[in-house]
Amino acid sequence: MVEIFLRTLPFFVIIGLGYWAGRSRFFTEEATAYLTKFVFYFALSAMLFRFAATLPFAEIFNARLVAGYLLGTMAVYLLATLVAWLRGLDVPTAAVEAQCAAIGNVGFLGLPMLALLLTEAAIGPVMLVLAVDLVVFSSLIVILIHAGHDGRLTLSTFRLIGRGLVKNPMIVSISAGLLWSTLQIPVPAPLNDFLSILGGAATPGALFAIGASLASKSAERVQVAAWLSFCKLVIHPACVAIVLLWLIPIESFPATVAIAAAALPVAGNVYMLAAHYGVAPHRASAAILLSTVASILTFPIVIAWLSAL
Repeated sequence: MVEIFLRTLPFFVIIGLGYWAGRSRFFTEEATAYLTKFVFYFALSAMLFRFAATLPFAEIFNARLVAGYLLGTMAVYLLATLVAWLRGLDVPTAAVEAQCAAIGNVGFLGLPMLALLLTEAAIGPVMLVLAVDLVVFSSLIVILIHAGHDGRLTLSTFRLIGRGLVKNPMIVSISAGLLWSTLQIPVPAPLNDFLSILGGAATPGALFAIGASLASKSAERVQVAAWLSFCKLVIHPACVAIVLLWLIPIESFPATVAIAAAALPVAGNVYMLAAHYGVAPHRASAAILLSTVASILTFPIVIAWLSAL
């Protein structure tokens, strides 16, 4: 347990360094936004494309993992939604709380961290988890918010979702890489070196950007944030573990990666969606901050438990 904690500690120290830079204003919010853009559009995309382009699609795609992760995530999503409705919240606010409870920071934190902790072989399962989060749940929250506000769904809502998916660099890079692999086009050495160098910036850049962005987050609504953090850090990985280890059992390694991904703190894009639609942004902000801090202890515990299986 101590060894695993020490292995994960450097990742959180970089997040802490980013937090200090943002809090002290050494790194302004504008600088953080540009660093985030660099990581999102270039570094992480290069890492994803390089991996997807160099492995056969059959080695990446795992239908049982997709089904199991989707089922486990939907379980905690529905639980958080039910609790929100019992508290009298409207549909859009319940959707934001459910998103906090079920969607982790897989892209910025999980992808680089799990690739280093569990080797690059973890990137394949992480890409599948990321695809489920982006395609299913990022679309679902937009549908629920629009339906809650307008009382109905329109064609423009689905066009908005489609444009969002097509413009998402992670979806684009994974799809382009898989197409490259399917066509069996060899990756030239200079291109591979370019992608390796650029993708190498993903880990420190993403972690620093997470910390710097946390500096602007508030800790309001602590009780709600604590409940949502508990859902994300404890109930979510437990649900995914139950499904992938017992209900729809899969191989040990991809199951480990998916459960570890489920144990990550709340994703930063939940706040961006909440702020964009004006639905409970402070609630999402507090959940991101609290879950990220708590994950310094909870994530190593989950990894230690998985290692003992």
